[in-house]
Amino acid sequence: MSSADVAAASVVTKASEAPVKRRPRLHETWWRHVVGVVACVFALFPIWFVASAAFNRDQSVSGTSYLPSHFTLHNFGDLLHNNVKDFGTGSTIDAPFLRWLLNTLLVSIASALFTVLIAALAAYAFSRFRFKGRRMGMLTVLLVQMFPQILLVVPLYLIILNTGSIFGFLSLDSFTALVVVYLGGAMSVNTWLMKGFFDSIPKELDESARVDGATAGQIFWGVVLPLALPVLAVVGLWSFISALNEFAIASAILVTTHHFTLPLGMRGFIAEKTFRARASAGPGADETTPTGAPASDEAPPAGSGPPRHGTTRTGRAR
Repeated sequence: MSSADVAAASVVTKASEAPVKRRPRLHETWWRHVVGVVACVFALFPIWFVASAAFNRDQSVSGTSYLPSHFTLHNFGDLLHNNVKDFGTGSTIDAPFLRWLLNTLLVSIASALFTVLIAALAAYAFSRFRFKGRRMGMLTVLLVQMFPQILLVVPLYLIILNTGSIFGFLSLDSFTALVVVYLGGAMSVNTWLMKGFFDSIPKELDESARVDGATAGQIFWGVVLPLALPVLAVVGLWSFISALNEFAIASAILVTTHHFTLPLGMRGFIAEKTFRARASAGPGADETTPTGAPASDEAPPAGSGPPRHGTTRTGRAR
C-alpha cells in the first residue's frame, strides 16, 4: 500500500470517528423563536397598518384599525386614474401618480447607470495608474462626503438657476439637471468603494493582457470590468435606491407637477392637508409654513384653500 493510500485511509477513519453534532431540540431554543417572532411583528406592524389604511374607505389614517372597517379598492382606482378628491373643497387634485412613478424610475435608472460607469472609470484610473495629483484627488473625493446633503440644496439651486440660462437642458425642472446633481453627489463614496475592489484584482492579469497586445481600454472593458461585476451590482443598486427615495434636492430642482418624482408628489398630499388644517383654524392659528410644504412667492388669501397641484410652486399657472 502506498503512502497516499495510507493517508487517505487515516483521514476516512478520523472522519468516521468524529462525533456527530446533535441537533438542538425545541425546548432548548424556544426563546430564540419567541425573539424572532416578536422582531417580525415589530417590523411588519407599520406595513400592516399602512396597508389597512389603504384598503379602508375612511379618509383618515388616525381612525384606521388593524383590519379595514369598510374594505374598498376605490382608493387605488382614484389614484391610478388621477381622480383624487380634495375633501376640503370637493374638487379634483391633479395628482398623476403613474407619471410620478415613471419619472422616478427614469431618474433612478439613469442615475444608477451613469454612476456605475463614471465611478468605474475613475476608480480604475486611481487604482492602476500613477499620475501627478493622484493622492490629492483621492483625498478631495473623500472630503466631499464630510458635508451633509442639506447644505448643498441652496447652492445647487442657484447653480442650476444660472446654468439654465446658458444651457437649456440643465435648467430648473429638468431631469437632466437632477441626474447630473445626483451623479456629483454619488461619485465620492462609490469611487472609493470600487477602487478598493479593483485593488484586490491581481495586476498580473493586466500585465499578461498587455503582453498580448491589449490596450488600456481593452484591459478595462475585457479583463477588469467582468471581474468587478459584484461591486458594480452593489454600486448600481445603492445608487438606484438612493435616487428612488431622495427628496431634498428634487424639491429644489423640480417645479411643476408633471415633473415631480414619487417622493415629491406624495409629499404634496401631506402638505396640502396640513395647509388646509391650519387655514381652517382661523386667524389665531400659527402662521408659519408647514414643515416640508413648498413655499410660494405670493401667500394665498385666508380661506382660499390649498394651492392646486396644477400650478408651479411659485403660485403661477403652468
